[in-house]
Amino acid sequence: MRTVGVIPARYASSRFPGKPLVNLAGHPMIIWVAQAVERALGKENVYVATDDERIREAVQSHGFEVVMTPGDLLTGTDRVACAAEQIPADIYLDIQGDEPLLDPASILKVAAEKKNFPGVVVNAMARVLPGEDVASVNLPKVVFNERGELVYMSRLPVPGSKKGVNDGITRYKQVCIYAFDREQLQRFKGFGRKSALEKIEDIEILRFLDLGIVVRMCEVAGGSLAVDVPGDVAAVDAVLRKARDA
Repeated sequence: MRTVGVIPARYASSRFPGKPLVNLAGHPMIIWVAQAVERALGKENVYVATDDERIREAVQSHGFEVVMTPGDLLTGTDRVACAAEQIPADIYLDIQGDEPLLDPASILKVAAEKKNFPGVVVNAMARVLPGEDVASVNLPKVVFNERGELVYMSRLPVPGSKKGVNDGITRYKQVCIYAFDREQLQRFKGFGRKSALEKIEDIEILRFLDLGIVVRMCEVAGGSLAVDVPGDVAAVDAVLRKARDA
């Protein structure tokens, strides 16, 4: 059974153009992510899916495989679905390219969960830690049932409470590692548009709920810093430099 990791990467991000190529401790961010996936799955199972020649050149110069995809795709998962048409595998891990501090153990845990529950989509999540802003729209919050299945995901601080956000409830945030099989990806892409809730929240995993596909949430370790906007770069760069020089 072959498991591959596909990292969707586009240059024309609305909030941070050129984000995959931002320099962090001497390397483009996309390379730090690819190296984390390599440590989990082996270099021969790492692919970057992009529509941009600058990203292709940077990735190939570091010895990683690139799959070129159309430029007008709706989401990163649509890009992974296109790439999957060119990559033979049983399990496709979709790893977002903005978490250069990602723990390879988290990638392996999501892959193992998919093997244990092959009929569902798997998405990682982590606890919202003290000090994190639970109300931040950059943290999609997860609501799941007692079977560990996704009920809803929102940029609002859900589940809600009459006591407000300082209610002592342990909340969870999405971690952008997903696991699919090819059929699930084909159904996602074949939907042909963003679903209503997906479009409102700007959270692509919600499309699977409209498709009637169960999404199983898999808890992984938190604490990984993401680069969502230019203001996040300095903190991540400092951590990477410290780890590099240790």
